[in-house]
Amino acid sequence: MASIIHTVGSVFQPIFHLFGWILAFFYGLIPNYAIAITLLTIVIMGALTPFTIKSTKSMMAMQKLQPEIKKLQQKYKGPENRQLLNEELMRLYREEGANPVGGCLPVLLQAPFLFILYSVIKGLANVTAQGVVQPRYIPTTSKMYHNLIASHGQINAFGMDLNLKPFSSHGSIAAAIPFFVFVVVAVALQYFQMAQMNNRNRKTGQAMPSQQQAMQRFLPIIFAYFYLVIPAAVVLYMIVSTIIRIITQDLMFRAGVSNPNKSVERSLPGAEKSDEEKVEPEKAVEKPSTLKPAQRSRSRAKRKRKAR
Repeated sequence: MASIIHTVGSVFQPIFHLFGWILAFFYGLIPNYAIAITLLTIVIMGALTPFTIKSTKSMMAMQKLQPEIKKLQQKYKGPENRQLLNEELMRLYREEGANPVGGCLPVLLQAPFLFILYSVIKGLANVTAQGVVQPRYIPTTSKMYHNLIASHGQINAFGMDLNLKPFSSHGSIAAAIPFFVFVVVAVALQYFQMAQMNNRNRKTGQAMPSQQQAMQRFLPIIFAYFYLVIPAAVVLYMIVSTIIRIITQDLMFRAGVSNPNKSVERSLPGAEKSDEEKVEPEKAVEKPSTLKPAQRSRSRAKRKRKAR
């Protein structure tokens, strides 16, 4: 197990150094750890913005397709039609550019960045076995490196050591309160982002899938646990990134990028014949027939029975 962890760590080492260098660069411009982390978050979110836009579009497309999905589920009832139902659903998703798990994409993309930032923050406050502060992943000639050594590895910003967690030893209850406030703000912003999407759906009459509703209720609670066991610097990253996603979604809605009012009009497979099947035989145009009157009556009665 130790060898696996060492191998994974060695693979990420260049990325840790890259993020550490960017963080040290921003700190050199504005010597404040919170601001440097905020600027690093903006850079990361700038790279993730195309994925956020694509995910929002996919989520909106899935909600617009709910009536069509219900029609297909009604048409292909029963376990014997499960394969046909899945094939039709996949075809529908492809044609409409929807992805059932597209709404989870921003959250999934956050995972590696959380791991990277967590590792970098822990590296900044690295202390050797001899008790010597030796920051990792940042240039030894940077202002951040020298300030960390001078502060004995404390990442102080706005009266908080951002390397600490809510349940770390803070010396007093008052000193721990800001760390719990960070957690509450991070969770509240996630719920606000989801409420922003839900309000937009209600205004446009879009139905929210039940799976997505369940995910929206429980996902922030799961994240709340992680916020309690990771350094405050990483929680700050999540706060800033969520704010950026909220702004991005709002701009998309205002600009109509998500195109929520576009209606999806489709016909189910075989629906093209439905109108013809509904036409009563007696109203259809009959071709001249050489049958006798009695034979024509029997033929007409047979067609009526088939139509019923």
